[in-house]
Amino acid sequence: MAKAAAYTLPERRAHVMGILNVTPDSFSDGGRFDAADAALDHARSMIADGADILDIGAESTRPGSEPVGLEDEWSRLAPVLEPVCELGCPVSIDTYKAEIVRRAGAAGAAIVNDVWGLQKDPAMADTVAELGVPVVMMHNRDHADADIDILADMDRFFETSMALAERAGIAKEKQILDPGFGFGKTIDQNFLILNRLETLQKHGLPILAGASRKRMIGAVLGVETDERLFGSIAVHMTAVIKGAAILRVHDVRPHADCVRISQATRLERNPV
Repeated sequence: MAKAAAYTLPERRAHVMGILNVTPDSFSDGGRFDAADAALDHARSMIADGADILDIGAESTRPGSEPVGLEDEWSRLAPVLEPVCELGCPVSIDTYKAEIVRRAGAAGAAIVNDVWGLQKDPAMADTVAELGVPVVMMHNRDHADADIDILADMDRFFETSMALAERAGIAKEKQILDPGFGFGKTIDQNFLILNRLETLQKHGLPILAGASRKRMIGAVLGVETDERLFGSIAVHMTAVIKGAAILRVHDVRPHADCVRISQATRLERNPV
């Protein structure tokens, strides 16, 4: 039975990671794709629109969301994960629980996306290492604090995450950093991070940017979640210019088109 393709990190252009939330309460699309048929149809649609990766999550991490138990999380994933993996596009599992990662790996997941950067579940780093797949290590905080130096806080957090990865035996070429737009940060801190995103390149790892439809965009434009496409594109294209290698998005086709134009501009010829 076919499984999702293995994932190779971007080299020539930014990759587009399409978001597939099989949750009833995600901030933007909760309840839209929690049925297996709807999730599979949406996955097919995102692949047709140009997604390089599909990121499946079954626990909302929006501010104020309630934690989901392991078995409840898996009960949402189990009917969806393997059929989506069989579509052949690399699949990322969005979770901070090592046991979910282990099960998802057996179902064909090719990437781990941990919103706590290997630091929430003590077994996570070893589990990722055993699977031998790339891992996204996202910066996170329990709450926002306007008085801290958020860039220094990120550096400390990532140093811990990278040390955990190294001790577990996760190869450096399989590590990805995510600044975690909207997670434990003020609006001003989010835009400071975007403005200084290129400084993360000092760690020598690919950068993932995921600001799709988030509050930082609504705060500037004064629009609701479903009206934040253009703002999302503006943030993400700024991130690409500043070195982002992967964009995590709800709206795949517009972002895929923008990435192709960006690449054509850089190469001064049509991308292959």
